[in-house]
Amino acid sequence: MLCSIYKSAKKEGAYLYIEKKDDFSKVPEALLQMFGRPVLVMIMNLEGKTLANVDIEKVKTSLKDDGFFLQLPPPPENLLESYKARKAAWQEQQ
Repeated sequence: MLCSIYKSAKKEGAYLYIEKKDDFSKVPEALLQMFGRPVLVMIMNLEGKTLANVDIEKVKTSLKDDGFFLQLPPPPENLLESYKARKAAWQEQQ
């Protein structure tokens, strides 16, 4: 299964996978507005591949069912919560 992968010009770390190069007809207009101008990153054959940040089966299913897949970056780490958790763990060890 071939797909074209585009990065967002507006949102760092957001990628849009579509079935055919430059065919955004199945992507909702609101999503394209939020995504900004798509910048082609690569064309990839998904068969037998793994992806670093997303389950490839989810990508394939979404491409087949919806005609596109949107990959968003993970949310930023909450530094305060991380600090509290480390502090609590350290206090339990004392």
